[in-house]
Amino acid sequence: MLILEGLMPLLLPRRWRQLFEQLLHMHDGQIRFLGLALVVAGLFLFWWVS
Repeated sequence: MLILEGLMPLLLPRRWRQLFEQLLHMHDGQIRFLGLALVVAGLFLFWWVS
């Protein structure tokens, strides 16, 4: 998991910083929805691979 999380700051540090700046301007509900979508995507990928 850390390998995947480290790819974006390694390969695209400027874009990674811009992404976090955009997150600071989002409402709590939007961030929660994004978190939910990432959890669902992770569960789907886990199910698909196993």
